Amino acid sequence: MEITFLEGIRQGIAEEMERDPDVFLIGEDIGVYGGAFKVSAGMIERFGERRVVDTPVCESGIAGAAIGAALMGLRPVAEMQFSDFITCCFDQIVNFAAKCRYRWNAPVPMVVRAPSGGDIHAGPFHSQNPEAWFARVPGLKVVIPATAPDAKGLIKSAIRDNDPVLYFENKALYRKIKGQVPDGDYTVPIGKAATFRGGNDLSIITYGATVYMAADAAAQLEKEGCSVEIIDLRTVYPFDEEAILESVRKTSKAIVLHEDTLTCGIGAEIAARITEHAFDCLDGPVVRVAAADTPIPFSPPLEKAFLPSVEKVLEKARWLLNY
Repeated sequence: MEITFLEGIRQGIAEEMERDPDVFLIGEDIGVYGGAFKVSAGMIERFGERRVVDTPVCESGIAGAAIGAALMGLRPVAEMQFSDFITCCFDQIVNFAAKCRYRWNAPVPMVVRAPSGGDIHAGPFHSQNPEAWFARVPGLKVVIPATAPDAKGLIKSAIRDNDPVLYFENKALYRKIKGQVPDGDYTVPIGKAATFRGGNDLSIITYGATVYMAADAAAQLEKEGCSVEIIDLRTVYPFDEEAILESVRKTSKAIVLHEDTLTCGIGAEIAARITEHAFDCLDGPVVRVAAADTPIPFSPPLEKAFLPSVEKVLEKARWLLNY
C-alpha cells in the first residue's frame, strides 16, 4: 500500500497502541485537535482520553510526566509540537532520561517525537534541526527517517525500545513523500543505514529530507557520467559507521549532507570517522554541505539561501570529482 510519510508515522503508532496497552500519547493539542500536523488525528476517538493525553503548553511537564510514566513501566510517546521547543525539557532528557540506565540500570522506554526542519517559511523558532544537540549524549538514540516505510518501521522500533529515543520528523516530508509500505507487522532496526541509491564514483552520506536533495543531484550527475551512491543513515546516533566506511572505500570520495547548520553538526563527526578509519582509501577531502551558521530566516528568499540545495551539492560534487 502506498501511503504518505505522515501516514506511516500514524499507522506505526496506532499499531503499537493496539499491540501494547502500555503505549500512550502525551502532548499539546494531540487529542481533540489531532496534533498540530494531524499525526494523531482520530487517536482520541479510537483509544480514549486516558491514552491520548492533552497537556498544557509546558514541554518540561510533558517530558517529566513521560519519564515518570516510563520508569513505572508504561511506554509514552511524547510530542514536541515543534522540535525547537525541546530546549524547554533539555535537562529532563539529557540529565535524567539518558542516564537512568547507567545510574541504576532502569529502563526509560519513551519516545520523543519532534517535527523539525525548514523550507516551510516558519522562521527561527519553528524550523530548527536540533539533532546534533542530542547525538553526543550517551544513553539517547536519535532517529531521523526519510521514507514512508522507514517512518513507520522506525517509530515502531522506537516505541519498543527500552531506552529513550528522539524521533525527528522533517515537516517538509509529511505530505510530500509517499512510499510503498509492507503488509503486516514490520520494524526497521535502529542504528542501521540504508543504501538509497547505489553508485561507484562518489558517496553522499545524508539523512532526513536531504536524502531527496542528494537524489536530485545524483540524477543530474548521472547525466554527466558520474555514478553516485547515497547512504541514508536513518539513525544519526548511534550511526552505522560500517555502512559509511564500506561505501567510501568503494567510491573513494565522500560528501556529507544535512539540513542542520554546518559547524559541529553530524557531518563533522562523520567526516572525522571517515578520515580516521578510511583515509588510505580517499582520493580527495571529505566535503560537507549544510545550512549556514546563522538562525533560520523567515523570509523565503533568505531561507532558500540559508538552506543546503541541489545546486550547492552539485557545486561541491563537481569540484570533488575533479579533485
